[in-house]
Amino acid sequence: MNLLEKGPIPYLEGDKIQRQVHAEVAAGQRPDTLILQEFEPTWTAGRRTKPQDIPDSSLPVIEMDRGGSVTWHGPGQLVCYPIVLMREPIDVVRFVRDMESGIRGAIEGTWQVKTDIVKGRSGVWILREGMIDRKICAIGVRTAQGTSMHGLALNVNPDLESGFGRIIPCGLADASVTSLAEMGVETTLQQVANALVPHLETALRRSQRVNNVHNS
Repeated sequence: MNLLEKGPIPYLEGDKIQRQVHAEVAAGQRPDTLILQEFEPTWTAGRRTKPQDIPDSSLPVIEMDRGGSVTWHGPGQLVCYPIVLMREPIDVVRFVRDMESGIRGAIEGTWQVKTDIVKGRSGVWILREGMIDRKICAIGVRTAQGTSMHGLALNVNPDLESGFGRIIPCGLADASVTSLAEMGVETTLQQVANALVPHLETALRRSQRVNNVHNS
């Protein structure tokens, strides 16, 4: 369900698609599926969101049943939901680590931008000497009926200040955000999707009950 060609869509429209696909995958009516989307500007609040994480309510704030705190979605950001029937016993931490591995492989292998992970914090980070830690890709997932949902938000070329400047991204006051554009990469969401999908497919095979991923 590659919606990048449509341009940004309302967040709840994309969420409705995700939940329909999740139900079909969980019921064995559809293979594991990667959903790729770009959203209209909104903030989503995960289960760990505190009131002080959203000091500005000028954008819609949508409460979601995923892990993590508040984040921004909007134009210039690639959102990918891996809807995967997971191997038992289900290990969500390993699933997140596998996602991080796939994201890092795509960024480093395609654009030679060094990325990192931060102990105790999910997502993919840019760590540079003398600079605050900056997250380039947020991750928030959950499982239901043995199947994963939600996923990752990779900043390609968004307006970081308007998107993240009025919240505490991911509830981390001692960190910041960045993007591929800010790291000197000139690319499009579709090109990033093309690079990301094969890396994610490979990385997530360890967590899949059946190694069969469909990019839609």
